[in-house]
Amino acid sequence: MFLRPHRRSKDGKPHTYWSLVETVRTPDGPRQRKLCYLGELNASGQARWLKTIEVFNQQGESRQLKLFPSEVEAPDDDPTVARVLIEKVRLERMRRFGDCLVGLELWRRLELDRFCERWLDRPEDPAEVPWSRVAALLALNRLCAPGSELAIEERWFPTTALDDLLGIEAAKVNDSRLYRCLDRLLPLKTKLERHLAERYGALFAAEFDVLLYDLTSSYVEGAAPKDPMMRRGYSRDHRPDCKQVVIALIVNVEGLPLSYETFDGNRADVTTLEAVLRMVERKYGKARRIWVFDRGIVSEENLKALRRRGGRS
Repeated sequence: MFLRPHRRSKDGKPHTYWSLVETVRTPDGPRQRKLCYLGELNASGQARWLKTIEVFNQQGESRQLKLFPSEVEAPDDDPTVARVLIEKVRLERMRRFGDCLVGLELWRRLELDRFCERWLDRPEDPAEVPWSRVAALLALNRLCAPGSELAIEERWFPTTALDDLLGIEAAKVNDSRLYRCLDRLLPLKTKLERHLAERYGALFAAEFDVLLYDLTSSYVEGAAPKDPMMRRGYSRDHRPDCKQVVIALIVNVEGLPLSYETFDGNRADVTTLEAVLRMVERKYGKARRIWVFDRGIVSEENLKALRRRGGRS
C-alpha cells in the first residue's frame, strides 16, 4: 500500500488530494486499487499516514521500515525499505476472535467472572489454571460452537484466540481439566441460577412472573450401573432400549432459563410439577406466578397444588 497524490487547481491555486491505494494483479497487468480517499492533507496529516512498520530481526533488534508515497522511488539498497513479494504472502494460524470476544464481554457483563473467582478460585487450594477461567472457556464454547470436552481440547480451542483472551496455554486445556471444572460447578447450581436471574433482571428489566415449564430426556448407550437415576422410561428420542434421565427446564417468556432439575428416567411427566414448584419457591420465594405447560403435566392434583400456592396455569 502507498499514498497516491491527485493534484488539481481551484481558483488559480494548486491543491493536492491523497488516496490510500494498493497494487493488484489483473489480466491486463498490475493496477492500482483505491482503498480509501483521504482528502487534502497538511504536513502533519500526511506524516501520520506515512506510518512506519516496526519489525524485529532474529537478534531482537528493531528498525523502522518506511511506507513511501508513490512519487518517491527508493533505492534498491536502502535498508529502511521493506519490499514484499505478494505471491509469497500467506496466512498462518488463523484464529476465531470476534465471537469469543463478544462472548467474553457478555460473561463479564453478567459478572460471572467475579462469581467464579469467588466460589471456584480458593486460596487454600490453588490450581495450575484458575478454575474461573476454565469455567469461562466452557461457557464460551457452549455459546459459540457447542461440542464435547474432547472436541474443545482437540479441535475448537486451538482455532480460537482464547489462549490470549483468557491467558490459558493450549497445552493446559484437556478434557480431564474441563470435566473436573464441571464437577466443581455442579454444587454451585443454586447460587449460579440466582446470580444469573438477578443480573439478567438488572440488565434487561426482565420479569419472572410468567414461567414456561417442559421436560425432555437424554439417553446413554451403556449400562450406567453407578447412576441410579438412569432408568428405562418413555423415550422422546425413540430409544426405549437405552437408559435415560428426565430433564425439567423452566424459562421465562424471553427464553432465559431460570432453573432446571433432573429426575429418574422412568419418572412420569405428571408427577414432576409439585417437586418443581417447591424447588422454585425455595430458590425465589413464593409469588403469584403464571405457569405454562403442556397437557402431559395437567392433572387435577397438579392444578390443586398450583392453586394452593397462589399460582395460575
